[in-house]
Order: sequence, then structure tokens, then C-alpha cells
Amino acid sequence: MKGFFRLLTTTQVRQILRSFPRLPGEEVPLNKALGRAVANDIVSPEDLPPFSRSTMDGYALRARDIFGASETEPALLKVVGEVRMGQAPGCGPIGPGEAVRIWTGGMVPEGADAVVMVEYTKELDKDLIEVYKAAAPNENMILKGEDCQKDKVCITRGKRLRPQDLGLLAGLGITKVKVVKSPRVFIISTGDEIVPETEVPEDGKVRDINSTTLEALVRQGKATVKRLGIVEDSFDSIYEKCREALDMGADVILVSGGSSVGARDFTLKVFEHLSGEPPLVHGVAVRPGKPTIISRFEDTALLGLPGHAASCMVVYMLFVQYLLNVMLGLDPETDMEFKRAVCGQIFPSVTGREDYVRVRLEDSKDGILPVAMPIYGKSGLISTLVKADGLLKIPRDSEGYHEGEEAEVMLLP
Repeated sequence: MKGFFRLLTTTQVRQILRSFPRLPGEEVPLNKALGRAVANDIVSPEDLPPFSRSTMDGYALRARDIFGASETEPALLKVVGEVRMGQAPGCGPIGPGEAVRIWTGGMVPEGADAVVMVEYTKELDKDLIEVYKAAAPNENMILKGEDCQKDKVCITRGKRLRPQDLGLLAGLGITKVKVVKSPRVFIISTGDEIVPETEVPEDGKVRDINSTTLEALVRQGKATVKRLGIVEDSFDSIYEKCREALDMGADVILVSGGSSVGARDFTLKVFEHLSGEPPLVHGVAVRPGKPTIISRFEDTALLGLPGHAASCMVVYMLFVQYLLNVMLGLDPETDMEFKRAVCGQIFPSVTGREDYVRVRLEDSKDGILPVAMPIYGKSGLISTLVKADGLLKIPRDSEGYHEGEEAEVMLLP
């Protein structure tokens, strides 16, 4: 029986994944851009705000005119106008000893460089006020261009747009944005023993778990996804589905099951036939997830994932999401969240492979770092992932961790 030709490390596999190109850009309406990766630097077409604004109800004035003002020695200023909301100031530039009534959000008139809160003033008559507190230049103001300056980059290429980013763009009048096209991912499940989740399995058969899990993960990763169903363990069936996915413009094809070494595992042969060359990866030094295949057809990534539920999900988190981020032009580790934890007991391992142990995180007595406790179970058990908060990483050159040692935990989505 033919074995894995060479087990690659996580670092080596990710280096291979970085060779896939970023997808081209497309323009989408602002309200459809949430979570999408920006294709190019976005340059501000104008200053934001377009004028200096007051952040308080009070009086716009020159800071130098109220220097040293106090309750015992108030500054006396002449009121020369009022700035109403949504209107330009109706007065000329503010001169020495002058002030203008202003409301929160109002446009600060020319010549004024500070706003004093109304609480620190007293109206003597409609044209005269006393000010009981000094104000520094630019106090209680948002300056013109303080959010964004015209012709400056306001959002950098490769950033995944969040609600606040969309708000900034809206404030600049940008209603369309160029984002990287979402990777098109197609999922194929293989196995004579697999039936759809809608069916009651006969003896010897089980429902398809991986297609549902993978579809949810892909959607969470801001890619588009289509399930092509379940195929039998045969070269022709798997090849036909892969060709169908390619004809539909797939950027990534995920074949669940059929990645291990065995007489009836045809995924490798299909990938080799499509690419015309040996796989880029056939086996990784990771547990769970060793039987992983990665090939390439032009710019399309072909991945054979383990059939066991936990192994399949771990490989997705370590490599598939990494690949999608590469295609999106994001930092490849964008969606990987890690947390330091204290080992609640011994975590044994062997050198030469990277172990990812399913753990739950418990509060510690000192409240500083959480305590990682293992969740035992075979790689085919999805329930272990349901109970887990994350995957405790044991490096490949380590024999494990002793109780009380700190370790890194990759949090589950």
C-alpha cells in the first residue's frame, strides 16, 4: 500500500497556500460591503468633517480672549451672533473680545478657535456674557479634516470592512466600494456509507456531517459556497463532480473524505489527473488532520479533507480559512483567534507532529489566565468539538506540556 510521500509542517503548507493569487476586485454598493476585503487603498475625496464643528452647546470664541478666566475674574465678551444647526454662521470672522452662540454640531465661525461650555458662562444681556473658565485652543471642537483629510488614505487595501468603516465611507459620500471578489467554494462529500442529513440511514450508513459544518465555516469566512452533494467512492464519480465545480468557476474545491491512503480512496488520483502533476501536499505533520491533500488546477485550489468530523474541521481552521484569506488579500491569520491558557493537567505528545488538543476553558482561581482542560475523544466525534472552546497547540518539537505550564489555544469559531 502506497504511503504519504512526505509529511509537511504547518509552516510549509501555509507557504504553499500563499502561492495562490489574490482574486480580482469588484464594485459593490456600500450596504453590501460589510465583511468584504478592500481591493485597493481608499483615498478620501474630501475633508471629514468638511468644517470645524462644536462638540458642546456654548459659545465659539478666541481662546486667547478668555485666558486666565475664573469665577472671581470672569472674561467679558460681546455676543455678535448665533450659529443654528445645519446653517453656516451668519456673522463675519470673530474678532477680539467677541463670541458667537453655538449648538452641538454647529459650524465654528472663522476666527474662533475654541468653544466654551454654556455652563461656564453667564448671560448679562442678549449681547454680553461673562466666561468663568479658560479654554485651550481647539477645545470642545472637531476640526475640519480631523476624521479624514482630503487626498489621504482613509482605509487601506486588504482591510475587512466593519460597520464603523462603512460609516466613515458614508460620511465621505462614498456609496460604492471596490472589494475583492468572494472566493467560490464548492463542497463534495465522498463515501458509500454517507447519506444526506434529510434521510434516515440504513444499517452501515451515517448522515453527512462534514458538508453542513464546512458550508457554515465557509459562509463565516465571507466566501460563497455551494454543496454538490454526496458521491460514491469511485474515480469517475469524484472526477465528474470536480469537473462540474471547475466548469462553474470554482476557486476552491473541498472534497470531504477520500484523503487517506487506501485502495478505495480516489481523491488523490482525481487531483493528479486534473492538475497533471503530483499533489502540492499529501499529508501534514498535524494531529488530527494528517491525511490532507492539496493540489492546484490553474488558479483553483483542490483540497482533500479527512472524513472524520473533528479532523475535517481542524484542517479547515488551519489551512482552508488561511487559503481563503490569501485569496481575499487579507492577512492570512485574520480569522485565527488565540488565547493563552494554563494547562489544567498533563498534555502528552510526541515530537515530529503538531498536536491540536480539544479543550474547554475554565476560569482560574487567580482570574488571570483560563485553565485548559482536555476533552478526550476520537477524531470522528463531532461532539468533542461541540463541548470544546478551542484547540490547545502542542508544537512539533515538544513532548507536551506539564500541568501548570502556559500554552496557546486557538479558539473555535
